[in-house]
Amino acid sequence: MKSPVHRCRDVEHGRGQTGNGAGGSFLQAEQRIPIPKDVITSSSASAMWFIRDACGIVCAIITWLLVLYAEFVVLFVMLLPSKSLTYSIVNGTLFNTLAFLALASHLRAMCTDPGAVPKGNATKEYIESLQLKPGQVVYKCPKCCSIKPDRAHHCSVCKRCIRKMDHHCPWVNNCVGENNQKYFVLFTMYIALISLHSLTMVVFHFLNCFEDDWTKCSTFSPPATVILLILLCFEGLLFLIFTSVMFGTQVHSICTDETGIEQLKKEERRWAKKTKWMNMRAVFGHPFSLLWFSPFSTPDHGKAETYQYVV
Repeated sequence: MKSPVHRCRDVEHGRGQTGNGAGGSFLQAEQRIPIPKDVITSSSASAMWFIRDACGIVCAIITWLLVLYAEFVVLFVMLLPSKSLTYSIVNGTLFNTLAFLALASHLRAMCTDPGAVPKGNATKEYIESLQLKPGQVVYKCPKCCSIKPDRAHHCSVCKRCIRKMDHHCPWVNNCVGENNQKYFVLFTMYIALISLHSLTMVVFHFLNCFEDDWTKCSTFSPPATVILLILLCFEGLLFLIFTSVMFGTQVHSICTDETGIEQLKKEERRWAKKTKWMNMRAVFGHPFSLLWFSPFSTPDHGKAETYQYVV
């Protein structure tokens, strides 16, 4: 006996649709059906969102441990032994602020529903309630048996269709989609900033230690100090390159209003073209303010606009 998922077809046509083989009428991209608010809102929107994926959980833990390692080296190897109190306070405050914002952004990106479509809402009764006109059609996902909104894609890890899904990131153990793209962008930005900051401090620390006695540069032995700094330098350089590229890619994706999956699949553009500034506001909120850079501020994601199905 087939499961309900396998009984779902990819397309549901409106009553009265006629076709004559190769000469049948084709569906126009302009024909759309507005999506009611209760359909586009995830059933888990009010609950804590967390993906139980072993690989993603391990990657998320590693991310936090690497940030904590950098915190340890910066504080106990470079700043606390420093002779300049002002240097230690300024750099310690800056680094800890950026690290806190990075981890907060990571937590929000990981525990925010990225825009999951409710499972199993592609029932015959509900589709009939949409009162499709002749020639109109809604798309259904055969994997999660849900009505698939425009620009939604199915994630095999989350096992859900995600609205405006860009990609699934194991480092945040979640998809990057419509509702959490802001937090992912902030996470990559703050990680890149603390990586650059830690690399700068490592360079200055090495220069000061070469001019002074190594035993006075750190509370650790010279070999241990060198090893800790080299590891931090390697970590900072690696994450600076990775997160900078990812940050640039995400900003470009937002400005062009084209997700990573849409670029990869070279999908035909069937949505209204907006200016770069409008696209940025749709992700970070309106109007522009310092809240754009806060992981504790929840933008409206352009929800005032009407969502539509491609039919």
